[in-house]
Parts: sequence; structure tokens; C-alpha cells
Amino acid sequence: MATYLDAILAAHRTAAQADNRSTEQLIEQARSMPPTRGFAVALRASTELAVIAEVKRRSPSKGDLAPTLDPASLALSYQAGGASCLSVLTDQDYFGGSPEDLAAARTAVSLPVLRKDFTVSAHDVCDARLMGADCVLLIAAALDDAELTDFSELATELGLDALIEIHDEAELDRAVACTSAELVGVNQRDLETFMVDQARAVRMAGIMPVDTLRIAESGVRGQQDALALAAAGYHAVLVGEHLVRSADPAAALSELRVALPVRE
Repeated sequence: MATYLDAILAAHRTAAQADNRSTEQLIEQARSMPPTRGFAVALRASTELAVIAEVKRRSPSKGDLAPTLDPASLALSYQAGGASCLSVLTDQDYFGGSPEDLAAARTAVSLPVLRKDFTVSAHDVCDARLMGADCVLLIAAALDDAELTDFSELATELGLDALIEIHDEAELDRAVACTSAELVGVNQRDLETFMVDQARAVRMAGIMPVDTLRIAESGVRGQQDALALAAAGYHAVLVGEHLVRSADPAAALSELRVALPVRE
């Protein structure tokens, strides 16, 4: 069955095929960038459930969320609320984001930043580094095994962390086989129905490798969700809609930073 992801990926792959820039030159430019801020390091340093706070203007399923948001101001609010990292949408056509949003948010704060976009080529990995990101998103459902391996290795070469997004056990197996699987995010939103399935996220947490940083993505709606996900074994949550729609993003974020259970 076709999903919303199919149309987005088709558009991004068409754009990638038309991109005639030199891969070698992009890699050299990316290598010359200043050091990254350490996305995974920041998550591991948190003694609470870490929050990756998202700068998100709209979504294909919900439409406009906060189309006139100011990325710098929002990033400052997130930092004040105790965010460990930021996530910034840079897809223009489907999410209303841009590289300029990422640059503005990152310049305003000291937090590491994930480029939230649909990585389908080596150029996309290089562009993430060149626009100032500290981490790149690799969606298992969007990539074959060779792409997962190659883009993960390129990210490491360029000093980027890679967040591998999965939806189920088969994709987890691929993430572990093709990458270091240091950062694995479980998208709680079903690709076909858009419904949030926290039970699946809870199930997936229990079968991830012990050293994996486990991140729950999409559909985190408040402190009760945060508590349930922390109890299941997640180290972090990536939250967008709940925060950008809040009248007080810093306070809403602070409520998500619940205590992690003591593990023996």
C-alpha cells in the first residue's frame, strides 16, 4: 500500500538525480567545516529523559502547525526548557522548512542540531554538514541496505552522527546489520494510517541492542507519554507538534524531562 512517504521520496529522488554537483568536491568542503557539537554525546550526558525539540512549521498529515514561527526564538525557548538537542525540518515542499531555519536555530543556541529531512543521496549527507547540522537522519524505510551503509559511513567520515529511523523489527535488523546503530529512533506514527502506536514503540525498545541510544519519535503528547516511554527503556524523545503548538514551549518541554528508571 502506498504511504505519504512514497510521494515525498519520489520528489527527493527526482531532485537528487538532477543534482550534478561534484560529490568529491562536496565531501572536501564538508570535511573543512568546524567540529560538530556532538549530538549523541549530548543525549548520553542527560540524567533525565532527554528531549530533542523540533522546529516544525507544518506536516503532511496535520497541515500548518506554526507557519510563522521564529526559529531562533523557538530554539532559545527550547534551550531554556532544558532540551538536550534540536531537530530542524529543512524540507520546504512538505514541511515548510529550510536550511535557513536550521542555521538560524543553531546560531541562537549551543545545542547540537539534527537536520530532519529525507536523505536519499550522498549529497544530502554532505549538505547536512555544510548547513551546520551535527546529525543526519537516515530513514530505513526510505533506503536500501547499501544506501544505509554508505550514508552512515559517510556521515561518520564527515563528523556527523546518524539517527537511524525505524518502524518495526525488520527495519531494526537492517539498522543493526548496516550501521553502528548507536542512535535508533522508533517512529510511533504509522506510515499508512498516521495513527500513533505507542505499544509498538514499547515493544521495540525491549529488543534493541543494549548499547543503542533509544529515541521515541512522533506522537509524544505530554508527560504521561514521556513517563511511559522512559519506563519502556527510551533514553530520549523527539517532539515537534506538542511543543510548537504550546503557548509556553519551554514549560511544555520541561515537563517531558522525566526521571529515567534505575536499571540494574
